Amino acid sequence: MRLKIGYQLKKSRSKGGKCPIYLRFTYNYKRVELSTGIFVPADLWDEKTISCTGQSSFAESVNNQLTKTQTNLRDTYNRLVSLGEDFDVIDLKNILLGKDKKRGGVLEIFDYYLETIENNIGKGYAKRTLKHYKVSRKKLMLYIKSTKRNDYPMDKVKYEFLNGFDMFLKANYNVHQNTAWNYHKHLRRVMNLAVAMEYIDKNPYARYQVKLEQTSREFISMHELKTIESKEIKKKSLDIVRDAFVFACYTGLSYADIYKLSAKHLELDDSGKEWIIIHRSKNSNRCMIPLFPNAKAILQKYSDFPEDLLRGRLLPILCNQKMNQYLKDLAKFCGIEKNITMHVARHTFATSVTLSNGVPIETVSKILGHTSLKTTQIYAKVLAHKISADMDVLQKKLNLE
Repeated sequence: MRLKIGYQLKKSRSKGGKCPIYLRFTYNYKRVELSTGIFVPADLWDEKTISCTGQSSFAESVNNQLTKTQTNLRDTYNRLVSLGEDFDVIDLKNILLGKDKKRGGVLEIFDYYLETIENNIGKGYAKRTLKHYKVSRKKLMLYIKSTKRNDYPMDKVKYEFLNGFDMFLKANYNVHQNTAWNYHKHLRRVMNLAVAMEYIDKNPYARYQVKLEQTSREFISMHELKTIESKEIKKKSLDIVRDAFVFACYTGLSYADIYKLSAKHLELDDSGKEWIIIHRSKNSNRCMIPLFPNAKAILQKYSDFPEDLLRGRLLPILCNQKMNQYLKDLAKFCGIEKNITMHVARHTFATSVTLSNGVPIETVSKILGHTSLKTTQIYAKVLAHKISADMDVLQKKLNLE
């Protein structure tokens, strides 16, 4: 049975010539009456239109309040229906009176989280972060649809729901374990928000763990970097892409940060040393990067480049997709059998340029703008030759050769 809503003027309870208006609603053959707290003169109440008559501001105010109350009740009803909740008229009454525990759907809270990200683009969040979260939201929506619901009650999300989501992703999209981990990471943060907003008492992920498989990071050796750096390239577009890649290898900057790099990001310290000071697009972490001669030479090369092509930037950067397409050609041209991308350049800075040459991992982590040292440690794990070299040094110190 659908919800029926109406109002009734209680003439028997008049006070000072005014009568109280009661909200009356019926659902599943059960009725509830609830005082609206509004009093009107009996001669102004129209039983047919169920409204206060007249053109006065008083009548307009009363009718607006009645419409708002009815809309709130209807919205509450529709939300509970979409969540697949079992409820009755008493539940509706308690929600209206604010006596019921907050109810919300997973997608509803997810949308609020998306709105927060969107409102903070450039202030701690990047556009691609919003894009990734929207993909996760879509996958979650499809999973909830598979349970024959439009949304899922936040307080009903338990181990079974999370495990079902994981199985749904792997069965329907054949996603890699780490891809599934990312979807769960986004949902876990939405659940943290739900805890903060008091929709739930604790995050259900406390009982459900998703493992992240460690993967090796692709990078090029110093020999390969020098090969790319010294290669004579006559094609202008390929030369520009090569320079951007090499610049990234010597600075550790991501594509997004090189794209926005401008003169305001260059600073001199008291000793005359040049630095790149920039906040990462991904997480807004402040990075302080020494400007090596190799990188500085590339900036000087483009100092006289047409301004209409630079548009305030220090390097003429193509879109990321085109950059990576050209980098495939560059690798082939230089005889390097690796799938190099702009992110490979960042990995190269972390491994071949810094860690392999004895730069402390804590320093590398700060330069890269990592939020956690654990992220930087992933790079350290791939340096078998560095481990061997370090052990050789130790062996000499201990005279164990």
